[in-house]
Amino acid sequence: MAYRIVCDAQGGPLDAEGLNWDLDKEELQEPGSSIDRMQMQHVDCQSSGCSDPGPDPDPELMEPIQPSVSVSPHGRFERLQEDPNYISHFTRNPGHKGQRRLPCFVLRYFLAGLGLFVLGVLVGWFTHTSSTKQPLVPPETSDLLEELLRGIKAEKIDALQKSFSSLSDESEESRARYLYRQWVGLGLTDVQLSNHTVLFSLPGSTPNTITDKSSHQCFLPSGVPCDQRGRNDLLKQQQLFAYAAYSAVGSVQGEVVDVQYGTVDDLRRAKDSLNLTNQIAVVKLGKAPLLYKLSLLSELGFGGVLVYIDPCDAPLSHHTWHQAFRVTLNPGGNPAAAGVGGNLTHLLVQPISAFLAKTLLSSSSTSQGDTCIPLAIPPNTEPKKITLTVGNQLSYKKIYNVVGYLRGRRNPDRYVLVGSHHDNSQGGGTSAITNQLIAALTEQTKQGWVPDRTTVFCSWGGSALGNIGSYEWGKDNSVVLQSSAVAYVSLNSPVRGTETLRATASPTLLQLTSDIQRRQLLSCIRGGNCPGPNVSSLQLPGDVSFFANELAVPTMEFAFEQTKVEETTSFLSEAQFYAESPGSLDPLFKFHETVAKMTAEAILRLVSDPVLPFYPLDVALDVQNKLKDKSMVSPLLLSSASSFRDHAAFFQSETMRPANDPKEREPAHVRMLNDVLRDLEKSFVIPQTPPGVYRNLLYSLPGKSPQFSILTFSQEAVLHCSVTSRAVKYNSANQEVVCHSSMNQSLSVLLRAIRSAERLLCFGLDLFENYPNDTK
Repeated sequence: MAYRIVCDAQGGPLDAEGLNWDLDKEELQEPGSSIDRMQMQHVDCQSSGCSDPGPDPDPELMEPIQPSVSVSPHGRFERLQEDPNYISHFTRNPGHKGQRRLPCFVLRYFLAGLGLFVLGVLVGWFTHTSSTKQPLVPPETSDLLEELLRGIKAEKIDALQKSFSSLSDESEESRARYLYRQWVGLGLTDVQLSNHTVLFSLPGSTPNTITDKSSHQCFLPSGVPCDQRGRNDLLKQQQLFAYAAYSAVGSVQGEVVDVQYGTVDDLRRAKDSLNLTNQIAVVKLGKAPLLYKLSLLSELGFGGVLVYIDPCDAPLSHHTWHQAFRVTLNPGGNPAAAGVGGNLTHLLVQPISAFLAKTLLSSSSTSQGDTCIPLAIPPNTEPKKITLTVGNQLSYKKIYNVVGYLRGRRNPDRYVLVGSHHDNSQGGGTSAITNQLIAALTEQTKQGWVPDRTTVFCSWGGSALGNIGSYEWGKDNSVVLQSSAVAYVSLNSPVRGTETLRATASPTLLQLTSDIQRRQLLSCIRGGNCPGPNVSSLQLPGDVSFFANELAVPTMEFAFEQTKVEETTSFLSEAQFYAESPGSLDPLFKFHETVAKMTAEAILRLVSDPVLPFYPLDVALDVQNKLKDKSMVSPLLLSSASSFRDHAAFFQSETMRPANDPKEREPAHVRMLNDVLRDLEKSFVIPQTPPGVYRNLLYSLPGKSPQFSILTFSQEAVLHCSVTSRAVKYNSANQEVVCHSSMNQSLSVLLRAIRSAERLLCFGLDLFENYPNDTK
């Protein structure tokens, strides 16, 4: 029997309780029925005294009948077993001259025949035994995983990192060429070194400054007085590192305005007390993307923005009190290609240290004990008037990408991308981990293992200034990647702390990511004091952005962090501090080893599993989980989400699970199945979102309760209209229409995305139901 779920062919709303189930009886051909008919005809012929029995049957036809394989309509693979009671009735014609001879001759022939038979059996046995030992049998997946992980060691990563650190003073081209030579030597094929000429935003010849007009005191972004700028090389290096890439340049004078995290409520409070035009906002990182906050501040008429990290958000061991940092205002790719010039905002933006923020806000002291007082301007305090000077410079430079391939056998045109970067300023040991992964995987290929799919190792250039290298390479190869890329495994910053092991994955890969993290934590670094699985679909900055948003490729990343509160600090990683050496963070490189092993297991599963380890039901459950707030969604949307879940569950159980049986797998069917799984996330990519927000709706913003990002910002848009109505010149009637239609538009976009994903699953179910039973 087979159950068939009926999909709505028109793509309209499906009632959550109105799913139609039809019960079909499948008439499976009885095993050996055609053989029985052949036997019956031969027996009838013998009983009727046929005059000519014909030539003796070919001995090859007398071999045991191999069981056939049939594919059922829903993709279930069922082996038709041969009849164990089958006995061949084919016999030779007894009419032979030798039978008229004397019994002694009969006995002699019998013994000779018996001897030849025994000799033939012995020859056949040894021949078969020797022939079966010749092929190299691929190792089992579990054994292969153990061997792969055994080859990944902290000592090897340490040695690779020391080798790469010797190039720290070299140019990006030198580091890229070094990786190119290493990858060729490790055995990757078609290793490519490409370059792009792009527009860079770099610090000027003199540091950016903040001057207090009342005291005439000048500060560097770290809070150090300007007259101490050249005391030591390290301080000078950190001063040059602290800037906002692609900020506007020049000087602006204005009052300091404390806008906290830059939320709509924060901006409303600020607007109620001050005139914000050409003022200088002091805003904290966290809770929302920086680019989104800057867009709001720009609409309100601010002239400059100072960005800092509140010590209450930073981990205790992270020394941010006197450190400024770098941010980039580039959402991705080469800014020159956008046709807007190098300055991506009219705001003057400058990151500053928490110490300088405290001084400018006249804030009370903070402590890092049990009670931490966030930085804020005290009530009834006269705001300081300052001058912000930004002198960034634009110049064209070359960036380099290194890409190498570990070819697959059965599906060489399906790519699992593994991405890292070789930016010297970001550190993190990414190149050392990548090289160790390549060495471990190519060593297994030398032992006879050949992956099913192709692994594409990528080391990007220009990542720190807006993921430029990955965007440019992705756009150049987008036509191929749209249909060939099945997953992206990120090594953007694998060890940026030692407190929390966090895994980030799109909902499609949540189950795989959680399983890997749970297994690796069994051999935890801390000997029993292990953190529990921490897996989420929060959007993070990095080269993963292009592949998640432009191509809707399922992504995953493992990383150690020093993060205190997930809900408020997820966007602290937008701040790029002067890179610490990997050895100072992880002297024994055990954290690097753990990330490398988890990444290796993910790569192995993605390139070897016949059915991609993607789970549509997890996507459907994630969609429903983000719609828990029923007050802001329509019954139609909830009904569509419920229907999508039902189809995802049916697809996963009736199509995916049987296809994983190694005895019943049919390559063409599995390839079609994987293509459906690959394309599921594409339904959730929308054309436009607020700045800094992922276009892929499956990725969440930080928050205590998960919600679709477009719904979050649609709520803020309505509130924001009331804040900006007097600051921005709009026609009042049209402004009201735009504000109140924002939520309806977001709900409509979300409904289309869910229905599109459901139609894809229905297409897959229909395709496999009509898949031919005859696989010959």
